[in-house]
Amino acid sequence: QSREKARTPADERARLAELQSRIRPHFLFNTLNTAIALVQSDPARAEGVLEDLAELFRVALADNDGGGTATLASEVDLAQRYIAIETLRFGERLTVQWDLDAAASRVRLPPLALQPLLENAVRHGIEPAENGGTIRVRTRAALGRAEIVIDNSLPGSGARPNPGHGVALANVRARLRLLHDIDAQFESGPRDGGTWRVRIVVPMGERK
Repeated sequence: QSREKARTPADERARLAELQSRIRPHFLFNTLNTAIALVQSDPARAEGVLEDLAELFRVALADNDGGGTATLASEVDLAQRYIAIETLRFGERLTVQWDLDAAASRVRLPPLALQPLLENAVRHGIEPAENGGTIRVRTRAALGRAEIVIDNSLPGSGARPNPGHGVALANVRARLRLLHDIDAQFESGPRDGGTWRVRIVVPMGERK
């Protein structure tokens, strides 16, 4: 109770805004180069790439006060736009499997929470692997809680890993905690079988 009284709404909004401002898709230049390459050969697809990119940045730049939330359904839509862009770059090297529970679609998340996790999976799991790999996204709703699981294959021992500092993982974890407090669970790490898993569990309703 003391902790809740000490936290002011203004403080939370400022913290959310500061955290959200760090999120910018790192694939901007790759995407623009892809669109440029498609302008003459497939202008309709080039237009689609730019529309998907514009939507990603619209969400990234919106809600500057940091106080908004998004549904899991809208986060999945945004993530699928991101994957559509990356599929043009990686082709058959990138396989993404979606196993989505419609009952979980209304759960609230911080805006642009899911896409950075998929970007992380592509950057560290798919890109360094000579033959690419697979990402699996699964959502489930049960007992008033929603679970989101992202698994990605990891490159073999001979691959040259992309450098990383865990910023995306820490960012999403912090934003989930600010939105749902101790009701949010966030776990990440390697698993048997050469995969990396991110697991999120949040209540179906926002905390009061």
